[in-house]
Amino acid sequence: MISSEMKKAESNLTKNVKAFVRKNDAPLLPAPPSEVGLKGWLYQNVFQSMSDFSSLSAGIKSVLVAIFTVFVFYSFASQIYGFINFAIISAVWVDPDELKRQVCWTVDQGGDLPSGWHGACWPYITAKVKFIMYGAYPVSELWRVNLTYFLGGSMLAWVLIEPLPFRKIVAFVLLVFFPMFATLMLTGGGGGFSTSSVGLYTLLGLLLITINRLGTKGRLPSVFADLAAISGIAGWALIFIAAFSVVIGFNSGLSNVDTRDWGGLLITLVVAVTAIVASLPLGILLALGRRSEMPIARSFSIMFIEFWRGVPLITVLFMASVMIPLFMPEGVNFDSLLRALIGVTLWQSAYMAEVIRGGLQAIDKGQYEAADAMGLTYWQSMRLVILPQALKHVLPGIVNTVISVFKDTSLVSIVGIFDLLGATQSTLADAAWSTPVQSPTGYLVVASIFFVFCFGMSRYSIYLERKLDRGY
Repeated sequence: MISSEMKKAESNLTKNVKAFVRKNDAPLLPAPPSEVGLKGWLYQNVFQSMSDFSSLSAGIKSVLVAIFTVFVFYSFASQIYGFINFAIISAVWVDPDELKRQVCWTVDQGGDLPSGWHGACWPYITAKVKFIMYGAYPVSELWRVNLTYFLGGSMLAWVLIEPLPFRKIVAFVLLVFFPMFATLMLTGGGGGFSTSSVGLYTLLGLLLITINRLGTKGRLPSVFADLAAISGIAGWALIFIAAFSVVIGFNSGLSNVDTRDWGGLLITLVVAVTAIVASLPLGILLALGRRSEMPIARSFSIMFIEFWRGVPLITVLFMASVMIPLFMPEGVNFDSLLRALIGVTLWQSAYMAEVIRGGLQAIDKGQYEAADAMGLTYWQSMRLVILPQALKHVLPGIVNTVISVFKDTSLVSIVGIFDLLGATQSTLADAAWSTPVQSPTGYLVVASIFFVFCFGMSRYSIYLERKLDRGY
C-alpha cells in the first residue's frame, strides 16, 4: 500500500519535471590571475619552487632556493647594468674637436671626464671602423666589397625566406655562379689562366661525367656502378674548377687587390663561408665512404677523418702557413689566404663527416630495405630516402659545427692573417687612441658581431627543426 503510493507520488513528480538541454556553450571563464601574465610566469618558473612550507625539510629547501634565486638575479642584473652603463650610459660618442685619445681621458689623465669614469670610447671605433671591417682594402675600391655583400646577402635571404618564388634557382646561382663573381670582384681578376690546364680539366670532367651517365643507364658492369657515381661528382668539380679559373683570370678592367690587403670582417666571412659551404658536401662524402662496403673508400675515409680530427686547427694553420712553402719549388708562391682556406675546409670536413655519420646510423634498417625494394640504386636511395632523413636528425649538430667553425676563424690571426679579431687587435697598437678603455671597446665590438651572426644561425636552426618536425 505504501509502496504503491510512493510510486504514484514519484510518477506525478516526474511528470512535472521537464528535461533541460543546453543549446549554447557555457561562457568561457578567464584563467586565474596566478596562471597568466607576468605574475603567472614568475610563479610557475620562479616562486613555485620556494613556496612549499608543508614540512621542516620543505621549508628549508624553499628558503635555500629563494636565497640562490636572489643571488642569481642580482648577479645577472648587475652584469646587465654594467654592460649597459659601459656601452651606452657612460660612453663617449663623438669627438667634435678631434682630440683622439684625449676625448676619453679622465681628469686624472689630463682630460675632461670625471675621475673613475669607465665607459666605451666610440670615437676610437669610428676612426678604425674601415680597418676593422675591410682591413687595408683600398678605399676607392670598397664599393666592390659592399656590392658583393649586398648581392650575397640578398640571395641568401631570398633562399631562406620560404614564401618567395624561385628559391631553388636562386640557391643554384648562389652556390655555383656567385663564388666566381665574388672572387672576380674582390681580387679584380686579370691574372690570366693556362689554356692547356683549363682544357685538360674540362676534358677530364666531361670524360668522368660521361662515365657517370653510362653507369646510371646500366651500361657498365655492376662493379663500377659506385665508382661511376663518384666520377660524376668529380667530373662536375673539375668543370667548376675550369670555369672558375677562366672567370678569375678574365681581365675585367678592375684594379687588382692582393689578398694581403684583405682584412677584418671581410676575411672572417670569406674563411667562414668557404669552409662551411665546402665542408658540408665533403663531410657527406666522407661519412658515406666510412660506411661504404668498398675497402678502398672505407679505408681512405677513416684515415682522412681520424688524421684531421687528431690535429688541432692551429697546427693545421701553422703547417699551411710555414711548412708548405718550404716544400714548394723555388719561385712558386702559393697564396697564404688560399692555404688557410684549404686547411680550415679539410679540418672542418672531418668533423662534419662524423656529425653526418651519426645521422646515418640513426636511420632504421627498414628505410634501406624499402629503397632497395623500390629498385633504387645506391646513390638514388641516398639522395631520395636516406640523406634527407639523416640530415634532419643531425640538423642541430650541423649548425653547432657551423657556428664552431665561424668562431674558429679567429685563429687565422695567429698566422698573420688579419681577420676581424686580428684587425681589431692591430688597431690597439695605435698610440693616438691609447686609453684604458680602448681594449674593452674593441673587444666589445668583436664580441657583438660574432654574437649577431651566431645567434642568427642558431635561431634559424630552431626554425628549421620545428618546420621539419614530423613527430617521429
